[in-house]
Amino acid sequence: MQENKPVLIVGLGNPGKEYELTRHNVGFMAIDMIAPSDADWKKEKNALTTRVDLNGHKAILVKPQTFMNNSGESVAPLMNFYKIPIENLIVIHDDMDLKVGTYREKTGGSSAGHNGIKSIDANVGNEYRRIRIGIGHPRDFNNPMNPSDWVLGKFDDEQLNQIKSVIESIKID
Repeated sequence: MQENKPVLIVGLGNPGKEYELTRHNVGFMAIDMIAPSDADWKKEKNALTTRVDLNGHKAILVKPQTFMNNSGESVAPLMNFYKIPIENLIVIHDDMDLKVGTYREKTGGSSAGHNGIKSIDANVGNEYRRIRIGIGHPRDFNNPMNPSDWVLGKFDDEQLNQIKSVIESIKID
């Protein structure tokens, strides 16, 4: 990470009330939990952004408003505008291949079929830090639901508590 540049922390999700608290919106949930309650959000480059200080580092928190599949169309202009190097980009997103209440981190690699990550990769490259939050797969719950419908479904109360706990445990530095 370049110390003299801010960190761009992007939470992936879909804008709109109908998508709040859905599995696909754990990135937005994470950003909302990281942001102070009095955050000054502004709309720029097809995103909601706010500036914060995290552990002595300047950071810009981002919730793209382009819908998940076009997230890169918001991330790339923000990176260009703020001159953010790719190593200072952190993307937080859902991962069906991880159990609810877990998370994994990695830098680079494939999108693993995640359309929001595909969009960011296509627009800025793929050598950025990813924080993948487990939302479980319908097969984990003996649920025949289509995975596309699964990610747009809402968590039950127990799962939501697990998601909040895992977000609180994530260290961003």
